[in-house]
Amino acid sequence: METKTIFISGVTSGIGLETAKILMDKGHRVLGTGRRMDRLEILVRQYGPERFLPLCFDAGDTAACEVALNSIPEDWQTLDILFNNAGNAHGLDFFQDSDRADWEAMIDINIRGLVYITSYFLPRMLARGKGHILNMGSIAADQVYPKGAMYCASKAAVSAFTQGLRMDLNAAGIKVSEIKPGMVETEFSLVRFKGDEDRAGKVYEGLKPLSGRDVADVVVYMMEAPEHVNLAEVLLMPLAQAGTTLFNRKTV
Repeated sequence: METKTIFISGVTSGIGLETAKILMDKGHRVLGTGRRMDRLEILVRQYGPERFLPLCFDAGDTAACEVALNSIPEDWQTLDILFNNAGNAHGLDFFQDSDRADWEAMIDINIRGLVYITSYFLPRMLARGKGHILNMGSIAADQVYPKGAMYCASKAAVSAFTQGLRMDLNAAGIKVSEIKPGMVETEFSLVRFKGDEDRAGKVYEGLKPLSGRDVADVVVYMMEAPEHVNLAEVLLMPLAQAGTTLFNRKTV
């Protein structure tokens, strides 16, 4: 099996962490980013520095992003796959009642960081005439819901960027894909509700959501598709979900 070099942003929890583990267990090399160095160091201890290269920075901070990306050793610079996974939701309020800092955090992480990281690695993919860029989208890009205006807008931007990039790179031999999960039980709701565990837990009551591993399995499948196959857009939901706000909840 060919060993591939894969960049994953947001690797310290949830989907990013599960994806990295699957790939490294298969023998691939992962450059993983996150804001929590202690969690990155756990992966270094588990898999070794030859398999996992940690980059500690906030994907929404373009200055920190530039410093970190420029620190990557030369033998890790040429990627086979870029997985733009990092992203967050901040707050769940009517737009008129929402916090401007929350808007800016979602724009910075979900859009600006994704685009900046893509622009950094793209020249080498173009020079090689091969590569795969996979972006983390959301069902919220297509189905807007109340109190989610800025989050939905940020994910709609990711979707539009992905489609446009696919067109721009059509002649370059580079795959561009997007995965759009529905409800996934990760730290997503805990971050959205700013550490309120009770409120975050209620999101998943009465149903079985997707796990980070469920989504990671599909992400890896997308990465491993044959050269001529591009799973350009994948919508993934738990059985109990039929839309952003439509769930089959069972009460006990």
